[in-house]
Amino acid sequence: MQNRDGKVKAGDVVVEMRKVTKRFPGGVVANDHVDLEIRAGQVHTILGENGAGKSTLMNILYGLYQPDEGEIRVEGRKVTLRSPKDAIDLGIGMVHQQFMLIPTLSVAENIVLVDRSSRGLLLDLNRVEKQITELSTKLGLRVDPKAKVGQLAAGEKQRVEIIKALYCGARILILDEPTSVLTPPEVRDLAITLERLTKEGLAVVAFITHKLPEVMEMSDRVTVLRRGRLVGTVETKSVNQKDLTKMMVGRETLLQLERLEGKKGNAVLEVKDLSAIGDKGLPALKKVSFSIREGEILGIAGVAGNGQRELEEVLMGLRKAVGGRVFIHGEDMTNSQPEKIIAGGVGYIPEDRTKRGVVPDASIAENLSLKICSEPPFAYNWFLPFRARWFLNEHEIGKYVDGLIQEYDIITPSKNAATRNLSGGNLQRLILARELSRHPALIVAAQPTGGLDIGATEFIRNKLVEAKAEGAAVLLISEDLDEVMSTSDRIAVIYGGEIVGIVAATEAKIETIGAMMAGVERMQAS
Repeated sequence: MQNRDGKVKAGDVVVEMRKVTKRFPGGVVANDHVDLEIRAGQVHTILGENGAGKSTLMNILYGLYQPDEGEIRVEGRKVTLRSPKDAIDLGIGMVHQQFMLIPTLSVAENIVLVDRSSRGLLLDLNRVEKQITELSTKLGLRVDPKAKVGQLAAGEKQRVEIIKALYCGARILILDEPTSVLTPPEVRDLAITLERLTKEGLAVVAFITHKLPEVMEMSDRVTVLRRGRLVGTVETKSVNQKDLTKMMVGRETLLQLERLEGKKGNAVLEVKDLSAIGDKGLPALKKVSFSIREGEILGIAGVAGNGQRELEEVLMGLRKAVGGRVFIHGEDMTNSQPEKIIAGGVGYIPEDRTKRGVVPDASIAENLSLKICSEPPFAYNWFLPFRARWFLNEHEIGKYVDGLIQEYDIITPSKNAATRNLSGGNLQRLILARELSRHPALIVAAQPTGGLDIGATEFIRNKLVEAKAEGAAVLLISEDLDEVMSTSDRIAVIYGGEIVGIVAATEAKIETIGAMMAGVERMQAS
């Protein structure tokens, strides 16, 4: 792939970021004099924990942020990127983790929206569809330009986003967490796609948090950031996963899950023929049945949008079931209020941390004590008609909160700071601390490590396993297949709102689970 002058060839530096610095209000330095070189014909991965500065650096390159210091050169020319339009005009495209597509429009219509050259007084959509077909065929990106985006699987939507960027002339392609929503077969397809793109001379930048096997397989070079600073850039073939881990966090052993076994007891959660309607008025859960015993983790594996969110909401009383029953410790809790379900011994780690996990404007101390502040010794038991919440024991609450902050290593300048200022990993530690400190009999954990760094991921997985070993039943709903397979005792695969199979984790094969997630295989529940 050549530039306008026809001079760029594989291995040439196409992007230079020199001493790039970005500061945010409150004294946060997201990027501290970071250097980065991106070369044509290579996949360059940006690694780092949450808060390391990866997203900020790529958002600067895409024109979403402007640096406070430093310079950017594209194909040797110093540039100023005031907006994504400036980046696109220079041949820089970005595929966001949350796809920027309109579900009700076709593939071609979505692409036309961002390509002004295809629009005018007379739009020739047939010509656009033909060009998309030619481009997708050339690069092996199987996409039907007439298909409605809402009908596509996650891997197909990602291909649409890549084609959209290439259609607009991208020669430098940024991929944000490119494998986070893909099944194992789709991950393999992506690896093939990246290889084809680099052979065409594109420079591909992918920033990933903890999927090191994929980094080793797909990338040519790796740049590691830590706390906003550059640790180093290495050739992938010259390092191993342990080397990269140490560069990221400064210690060698990570993601080592301690396999603590819990004594299997009685059934805590029983779900029988559960059905529910989704937000679009269509069936989202179709006669789902499973059970979880004390001392067991049941993992729900599946690609996003196959009923996981609706299952989470029905179990927690946030969405009505239209059929079937939910039993907790033998008591029928179907369509009960969330307060009753929580009082029944259920801990809840929601997928949406900010909207459902915390009160963002409340302090860290207030969020940590939300579920215990109406009971002694955290409140005075005076005037019972008014409940104890009217008379808080600030001293006891303070001791309790300090203990949780220390035990769960929640990094904050003060327990009185607003919760909205916490990073994603610390926010999840707060939610985990609040829920697990109550020693619930059942834990519903939805995407508990989604978007988190290696350290937070390791910590949270081990805490769930510890809770299981202490006798809790854990429902783990996760789109991270590695997480489900390494953490669970049994794995239930959900597809199209149905459980298409349940298998013991010790007997699970990633190929089989992947095929079930894609809807091409089904097995008898066990």
